[in-house]
Amino acid sequence: MPAFMLQPRFSELRNQCYAGLHDEIREALGEGRARGRGRAMKETSHLSARAIQFAFLAGLIAAWFIIGRTGAISPLFVPPMQAVWQAFIGLVQTSQFWAAVRTTLVTISQAYGIAIASGILIGYLVTRSRFLTQVLEPIVSGLFAIPITLFFPLFILLFGIGPASKIAYGAAYGFFPIALNTIAGLSGVNSHYLNAARSMGLSSFGTFRHVLFPAAFPVILTGLRIGFFICFASVLGGETISSVSGVGRNIALAAELMEPARMYAWIVVVIATALMLNTLVSMIENRMRGH
Repeated sequence: MPAFMLQPRFSELRNQCYAGLHDEIREALGEGRARGRGRAMKETSHLSARAIQFAFLAGLIAAWFIIGRTGAISPLFVPPMQAVWQAFIGLVQTSQFWAAVRTTLVTISQAYGIAIASGILIGYLVTRSRFLTQVLEPIVSGLFAIPITLFFPLFILLFGIGPASKIAYGAAYGFFPIALNTIAGLSGVNSHYLNAARSMGLSSFGTFRHVLFPAAFPVILTGLRIGFFICFASVLGGETISSVSGVGRNIALAAELMEPARMYAWIVVVIATALMLNTLVSMIENRMRGH
């Protein structure tokens, strides 16, 4: 053994190193246990939320079944589940059903695409100037507070009762949350990032692509999600009010003809579609947030 290892000072330093290493190991183990407990609590909370959701859905179905069997409420308002199921089976076997679904989905897709393009573009242009942000952001917020449904007859007057009016109506309604969230996200980017981008010679497009958009993406993504479901609801609402085709038009027609089972079958289609789209959008959102 070397002579320096026998000196008291070396033994003291060695003991201090061992003590520090032991402390670090204990802290790491404690953090690992804490993370494990947090992960377990998060998974338990997620499972509890799912259980409550499924229990609520099962309760609604059970209540509907009991009401239909007992006739506690007139079948004109709440038709029996079996009658709705038979009406649904009859619907899916017709070409009219698939044509209506295709018309509505295409209308929603076109309206949402216009809302995305216009909302992000306007939001970006507004945030290029602090003065424009201060002037225009309250105006856009105020316009969003106005029920655009009041102007739906104007959309009918300008674009007719075909899908074009529903596209314009849905795009106009979906535009506002996307634009507002884009303005909020881009205006909230730290100025140090922008100064660093300029010092490295990035162009305006490069700054938007590599700095602004990634930094504001979580806020913009929230606006895209809200805008999608507003667009979905507004297109269906527009079809229900005045249209020649689409799912909403068939719901209104079944109500006018006093066919509650057929009307409920169409409503079930809308609810199922909304749930599937919500699940799809949530998966896309989680995946994009993860990246």
